[in-house]
Amino acid sequence: MRNLITDVRGILVGNAEDSTAATGVTVAMFDKPTITSAAVLGGAPGTRDTALLDPGMSVDHVDAVVLSGGSAWGLGAADGVMQWLASQGRGFPVAGYHVPIVPQAILFDLANGGDKPWARGACEAPHRLLAAAASAEASADFALGSFGAGHGATVANLKGGLGSASARAATGQIVGALVAVNAVGTATIGDGPHFWAAPYELDDEFGGRGSPARLSADDLALRFKGGPGANTTIALVATDATLTKSQAKRLALAAHDGLARALRPVHAPLDGDVVFAAATGYSGAPSDAFALTELCATAADVLARAVARGVYAATALPFAGAQPSWKDRFGG
Repeated sequence: MRNLITDVRGILVGNAEDSTAATGVTVAMFDKPTITSAAVLGGAPGTRDTALLDPGMSVDHVDAVVLSGGSAWGLGAADGVMQWLASQGRGFPVAGYHVPIVPQAILFDLANGGDKPWARGACEAPHRLLAAAASAEASADFALGSFGAGHGATVANLKGGLGSASARAATGQIVGALVAVNAVGTATIGDGPHFWAAPYELDDEFGGRGSPARLSADDLALRFKGGPGANTTIALVATDATLTKSQAKRLALAAHDGLARALRPVHAPLDGDVVFAAATGYSGAPSDAFALTELCATAADVLARAVARGVYAATALPFAGAQPSWKDRFGG
């Protein structure tokens, strides 16, 4: 177990970044068409091809999921993934062609200090080319923190980043999470080093600081990153279980509990918090509703841990006024 989403058989992950623009793309590539759904609980999502993930829609399987920076300009990232997949003969067969199915969600990273001429209409945004590069390098091992979609991400008081984690559920099946943490609020409690997700930490994976002895009113006071319209946390949870599309939707909904455990506040009216859920099907179906509940609970726990790992692993951007990293403030 790598403690990464790639512990789920059938998934590889690739990252690519533009350091000048302080933005990036993360691609989760499936080795075969995979049952996928999504749950959108933020009030202002930026997404592509998420409507087809509803259980009532005709297309059940997708080829990849993209998490990207760039705000709405980043939605071109899926084009790069589609092009790469088409070159591999992947996609939904229709009229003699193969059309890759690539849902995507984006986060807002336009105000992090990078130079973004494409956001002024001066040139093409880099995300299509970044996504193609990330697709080509997708592997079982990938970097966390300020990489991929987490490169330009921030939270209210610290640098955000790309996180991942995994666990074996009580059913014996594996559940993993991948998240780009760009929250309006905080992943840590008050002004201290403790993560909201501390109760779920395994093996000191995000510093082992535990929880504070008590929570004060100041600890519980909301802290905002400039307002609730410049943020979004986007994620993918996955399992090697065999699920229906409706069950994958339930997994995505339950996994949002992990965001609520790891971030305060979350699901703001002008944010676009989105969780995709995929089932690669390598370990068989859950035996009953109780087993599905085990998978859902594990997904929430794993996503909470992934959020904290993303912030813990991040490094600060090299721009004036950039948010410090957790390690800058609190040590290793």
